[in-house]
Amino acid sequence: MQYLLLIYENEKRYEKGYDPKEMAAYGAFGKEFGPAIKGGNALQPTSAATTVRVRDGKRLTTDGPFAETKEQLGGFYLIEAKDIDEAIHISGKIPAAQYGSIEVRPIMKFD
Repeated sequence: MQYLLLIYENEKRYEKGYDPKEMAAYGAFGKEFGPAIKGGNALQPTSAATTVRVRDGKRLTTDGPFAETKEQLGGFYLIEAKDIDEAIHISGKIPAAQYGSIEVRPIMKFD
């Protein structure tokens, strides 16, 4: 079964760049769980985002995310795991789990 691991943390941590030790930890995570990882990416800061809504047939756009929060969606992994327990185990190994949170969401399958 596939799961999306959504990585939330305070993006202000990265305003001065990325900690080489943390980047090395991400490299180690990728090597350990490479076969389970089906995709993933880091996201640009919320200042680069645009939120789109359609109301009464009119498209409305807003700069930035929908809501102000202490933690922002910073990236994701799409993984293959045998069950939710394995997905949770893998998510706990993501370095950002030490600073933020990882949301584990099963992927819906449509026939």
